[in-house]
Amino acid sequence: MSTRDFYDQLSPFYHLIFADWEASIQRQAAQLDSLIEEFWGEQVHTILDVSCGIGTQAIGLAQLGYHVTASDLSAAAIERAKAEAFERRLKIDWSVADMRQAYIHHQRQFDVVIACDNSTPHLLNDDELLTAFRQFYACTKPGGGCLITVRDYDQVERRGVQVKPDGLRIENGVRYLIFQVWDFKGDIYDLSMYLVADNGDNEVRTQVMRTQYYAVSPNTLAALMAEAGFVDVIRLDDRFYQPVILGKKPNVAAKV
Repeated sequence: MSTRDFYDQLSPFYHLIFADWEASIQRQAAQLDSLIEEFWGEQVHTILDVSCGIGTQAIGLAQLGYHVTASDLSAAAIERAKAEAFERRLKIDWSVADMRQAYIHHQRQFDVVIACDNSTPHLLNDDELLTAFRQFYACTKPGGGCLITVRDYDQVERRGVQVKPDGLRIENGVRYLIFQVWDFKGDIYDLSMYLVADNGDNEVRTQVMRTQYYAVSPNTLAALMAEAGFVDVIRLDDRFYQPVILGKKPNVAAKV
C-alpha cells in the first residue's frame, strides 16, 4: 500500500489517534505559535503546511489568525480537512500535492513552512528528503524558515517486530481499539495500523492500513535541512509532543 493509499484509508479515522483531537488542535497550535513568535517574531503572517493531513495543525493556526495554505499527498485527507475547516468557518487554501514538489505546486513563498506529525520520514532515503527540503527552502521567504516535527528514532530499537498501542477510543457508541505493528528491515520499517471496531455484539470489524517509514535520526534531518540551504538549524525537545527541528532562510535570497 502506498503512502497515499494509507492516508486515504485512514482519513475518516485519523482523529481517533488522539485522545481528544479538538484539544490537540488547540494545544499544538499554541505550541507552534510560541515557537514561531520566538524564532521569527511577529512578522510571520503566512504559513504553508506541506503535510496537513486532515488539518490538525493548519486548522489551529488559522484559528489563531495566520493565513494558512495547506497541501497533502492524500486527496481523501484534503476533502476531510476542507469539511472540518468549513464547519469552523475558516478560510484555508487546500490542495493535493506531494511535499517533494511543494514549490513546483505552490509557486510562491511563505513566511514559514511546516511539516508535522512525523511526515517527512515517509520519504525513504536521504536523497528524497533533501529533494523535499530544497522544495521547502524554495517555498520560504528570505528571513523566514522551516519547522518540522518528527519521532526521535535515536530512541527506537530498529529491529524485529514491535507492537505500539495507540489506545481505546469510544465514538457514537462504538469502541475502537487502535494499535500499530512495526516490522523493521534495517532503517526502513513496515507499519501496519489496526483499527478494531466493537459495536457491542459478538463480532468485531478490523481494518488494517499499511505504509513505510524511514527511521531517520533527527541529526540526519537537521544536516539535510542545512544542506538544502537553511541556517541556524536546531533541534528542540519538550516544546511539542515530538522533537522539533527548525531552520531559517537567510535574509538575502540565495539560489536554490
